[in-house]
Amino acid sequence: MTDRLGELSAAGVAVWLDDLSRTRLTSGGLDKLRREKHVAGVTTNPTIFAKALSDADEYNWQLRDLAVRGVEVEEAVRMLTTYDVRWACDVMRPSYEKSNGVDGRVSIEVDPRLAHETERTVAEAKALWWLIDRPNLFIKIPATEAGIPAITATLAEGISVNVTLIFGLDRYSQVMEAFLAGLEQAKANGHDLSKIGSVASFFVSRVDTEVDKRLEKIGSDEAKALRGKAAVANAQLAYERYAKVFSSDRWQALADAGAHPQRPLWASTSTKNPDYRDVIYVEQLIAPGTVNTMPESVIKAYADHGETRGDTVTGAYDAARKVFTDLEAVGVDMADVIAVLEREGVEKFEASWLELLDGVRKSLESAAHGAGTPGRAAQGNAQAAAQAGGNA
Repeated sequence: MTDRLGELSAAGVAVWLDDLSRTRLTSGGLDKLRREKHVAGVTTNPTIFAKALSDADEYNWQLRDLAVRGVEVEEAVRMLTTYDVRWACDVMRPSYEKSNGVDGRVSIEVDPRLAHETERTVAEAKALWWLIDRPNLFIKIPATEAGIPAITATLAEGISVNVTLIFGLDRYSQVMEAFLAGLEQAKANGHDLSKIGSVASFFVSRVDTEVDKRLEKIGSDEAKALRGKAAVANAQLAYERYAKVFSSDRWQALADAGAHPQRPLWASTSTKNPDYRDVIYVEQLIAPGTVNTMPESVIKAYADHGETRGDTVTGAYDAARKVFTDLEAVGVDMADVIAVLEREGVEKFEASWLELLDGVRKSLESAAHGAGTPGRAAQGNAQAAAQAGGNA
């Protein structure tokens, strides 16, 4: 049988799983994906945790103990989620060691309600870092206006960061600048740069969802011909910027001090339009030094019929720019698209977080009164959260 995921990894794309649950951990499913499917990292978000806590009885004992202690719901959420992430870090530790700290990473997100508060974001990032206490942890910080300085400040503390919710090219340039500044400060603070990791999570499918909606509204043949092209073009041009920044003298000085580059991570890579090939956002974004975080359904689909045709990014810059020119010509305002997606991205994760809090609150109340099955008390809330948040 063809090892398609192995071919993808050999082409320079790290395969990460965009999911985590207590069931994956207790069953050994995550470790099996690591050993057999080339999965080299894990990403999470509030929607993923909301679903995990609603679906599994494995949380019941911990919910009962938390209820007996009378902890507040926000502390309970942190105890539940950090427990899973700490465990996942241990499962992925062999990948971390084998890759000299590049892969084997597991991400946990700061409270998305802090997306517009720099100092509180940094404070929570530090708290999560010492609470989980694993070297292969990533703290996810959104690439909002307030998030940019938080990224620099967190990296300066020697803390590894997954920058999430990146949609636009200019914002991505700010993220890379924040990364370089953070590493320079970390070096000045005496931190070992070889221990600090970072990825920049560039969201893909949501761009097509928003652009395609506008193209359908325009309705011309020229507009309809551009459906399904914006997201890949956007990511390809992001990689062009990445290649330029990480070949600069400024970066080389940090690399000489032991730093690893901040890899582009393609997020939201499951297709939302059933008319599109189910692995389109993997096949068309193959480039050295990248990460593609996928739900298990996409991992299985690629293992079954994905095609690794070498680098599909670096030779596509001119074609990608033409897509943007054509979109502008038919009346799609990409600056507005990006602004809408960033705002909605934060709002969706905030909604998922609130649903998660509400679900855990109900589970704690159920556990405290000895009623029902605590792990399933939040099921309705989690389903609403999944609809609001989508995959990362």
